[in-house]
Amino acid sequence: MKLIIIGSVAAGTSVAAKARRNNEDAQITIYDRDYDISYSGCGIPYYVGGEVESRDDLTPRDAAFFKKRYNIDVMTRHNVTAVDADAKTVTVENLETGESFTDSYDSLVLATGASSIIPPIPGVDSDNVFPIRNIQNAEATRNFVDATNPKHATIIGAGFIGLEMAEQLKLRGVDVTVIERFPQVMPPLDKDMACRVEDHLEKNGIELMLGETVTELVGDGHVERVVTGSGKTIDTDLVILSVGVRPNTELAKSIGVTIGETGAIAINERMETNVKNVYAAGDVAESFSLVTGKPIWRPLGSTANKMGRALGDLITGGDLEHRGILGTGIFKVFGQAVAQTGLSEREARELGYDIEVLHNTKPDKPAYMGGKDMTIKAIGDRATRQLLGVQIVGFEGVDKRIDVFVTAITFKAKVDDLFHLDLAYAPPFSTTKDPVMYTGMVLANSMDKAARLITPAELQKRIDAGEDMQIIDTRKAAQFEKACVDCAVNIPLGNLREAAKDMDKDKPTVVYCNGGVTGNAAQNVLRNLGFTDVYNLSGGNKNYQLFKKYGN
Repeated sequence: MKLIIIGSVAAGTSVAAKARRNNEDAQITIYDRDYDISYSGCGIPYYVGGEVESRDDLTPRDAAFFKKRYNIDVMTRHNVTAVDADAKTVTVENLETGESFTDSYDSLVLATGASSIIPPIPGVDSDNVFPIRNIQNAEATRNFVDATNPKHATIIGAGFIGLEMAEQLKLRGVDVTVIERFPQVMPPLDKDMACRVEDHLEKNGIELMLGETVTELVGDGHVERVVTGSGKTIDTDLVILSVGVRPNTELAKSIGVTIGETGAIAINERMETNVKNVYAAGDVAESFSLVTGKPIWRPLGSTANKMGRALGDLITGGDLEHRGILGTGIFKVFGQAVAQTGLSEREARELGYDIEVLHNTKPDKPAYMGGKDMTIKAIGDRATRQLLGVQIVGFEGVDKRIDVFVTAITFKAKVDDLFHLDLAYAPPFSTTKDPVMYTGMVLANSMDKAARLITPAELQKRIDAGEDMQIIDTRKAAQFEKACVDCAVNIPLGNLREAAKDMDKDKPTVVYCNGGVTGNAAQNVLRNLGFTDVYNLSGGNKNYQLFKKYGN
């Protein structure tokens, strides 16, 4: 068996390693036009920032390693320029010598990855403009920062890499402006969660310009000013391009491989393309959503490694199929962790789900052990009671909780199941009723209409429409006077039973506190007193004030 793999980062090397473990006799060759293989692209911001000291830490394996350990030929600086699918051959150019040759295959894997999008902006080819994608980009950026000690950097794009770069440059003493064409950072997040990240970034000295585009980079081969679509001008010493990536599908298209609706290569569960004996894996290929079953493209190293291992097994006679993904992601900026999995509220509504939405703010562990609040936004499907998606913003324990939610969604758990999980508890690690358990409990109660929730956006919409409602702030007077919901009256929980005697039991009523717990207690009081239409404000006044500040 002769296996050729085009691409030598996460997916390509995983295919090769698994294929070799299964078949010692296979002839396995990897071609890659780049210099480095199997590198950690996700670690690049930390190399630029100096947290990772050496580029070697991001490139722990080279071609010699793969030859010695796996007897796999990895040919860097070799570009596959053409494929003849009928003859099952590839044409390869040696980029160092300019010579070309032909090689043959029994199975061909397209693991060509994705490339940074370079926006067509005047000045984008200047010497102080850097995309962030591969090790050469990383080294060039770090060398520039080390040599010139820039005072200001402009980052175009507010996704994972853009925000991680903002943090790392700021920690190096560089003032940072982030420009994002969407009206929020982290566009995959819902706005009411992204605003928490925006608030944290601004508190750490990052200037955000949201809903803005860059129209020109001004300077004679060296950018001195950035001009935006609204006419604003920013003096800068360094520009980082982080506007996203696109799959490298050119070679695939040349042989008639079908490109899916996401723009990546369409594959089946065995990662086969529509062209016989040609497979695809990693950032160049689509996956499918474990929630909807629809195609999904999430270019992450974790997904690429998983797809590569499965494909290496399948090609050598195994049955390790690719089961799909949830699009899980996590990153950290100035100590704040941001995680998501499954569908956002926006996506769920666009897909037609009848959803229940919860904002749950709880500490990761007891306050007496230094617990810090995390906000969990969970989306459940009322029809099936299944969990559809979760987003979390917090400072400790976020990774633990998102992974529990990932497992629950993967195995199609109902929101009711979360409360019954036997999660690990001890004061240094968790509260007795873990935030995961509390999320399931509150979502289930709301679906049962026993303790219904209302989001800040839904409440504000009803207020703006002039609906006759009773909105009750159950906190102390000093808290109420500092910040409250529009049209609310202050009735502390201890006074609620008496005050309820003069209230209309049939009028829509919303109660709230700071985060939701006391609001839920007030909701139960009113329900037990015969009030027929009572809501607890999801996430409490803290959530509402963020909504009012940043919009939705």
